Amino acid sequence: MQPSKGSSSKLVKLITLSLMGTIALLLMLLDFPLPMLPPFLKVDLSDIPALFAALLFSPIAGVIVEVFKNGLHFMLGSGDPIGSLANLLAGIMFILPVSMFYHRFKTVKSIVSGLVTGTIIMAIGMSVLNYFVILPAYAWLMGFEVEGTKLGYITAGIIPFNVIKGVIVSLLFIPLFMKLKPWLEQKQAKLT
Repeated sequence: MQPSKGSSSKLVKLITLSLMGTIALLLMLLDFPLPMLPPFLKVDLSDIPALFAALLFSPIAGVIVEVFKNGLHFMLGSGDPIGSLANLLAGIMFILPVSMFYHRFKTVKSIVSGLVTGTIIMAIGMSVLNYFVILPAYAWLMGFEVEGTKLGYITAGIIPFNVIKGVIVSLLFIPLFMKLKPWLEQKQAKLT
């Protein structure tokens, strides 16, 4: 009995998302700090596989890769719950604009516009979340006071970090996307 085309494409999608999530996890483990920024802020390139999943399938597919990556990272004991949640939210804020622009216009210009928009949204969104949720949660968990220094952390650390991370990921993603664009289009045609 042959599997139907619908179930076959669902299986391919599931396998692809699992692979992208695993690659994202491996890239997340290769994080590195940036000079002159707080050492707990580390750049990783794990949003690149999530971006490819979001472009290949849908924005939700990219979110699934982000959830998979952060869930595994936390379960392996490599991250704390607050850091894993922060990475998840930052990744979602970054990849959603890129995938939404791409699925609407299907051009390289839309990818670049999405990457710029995603970087800005991630920098602003993570600043707001750090001010109201993430830094207070860390302060509560670690038992230290951040009330007077929250704005300093955000302006001197969080904003520059997210902008630099967005630029690094974008600069690496664009040439990869250009190289893999024919393959992506071929796979999209097969899956639809």
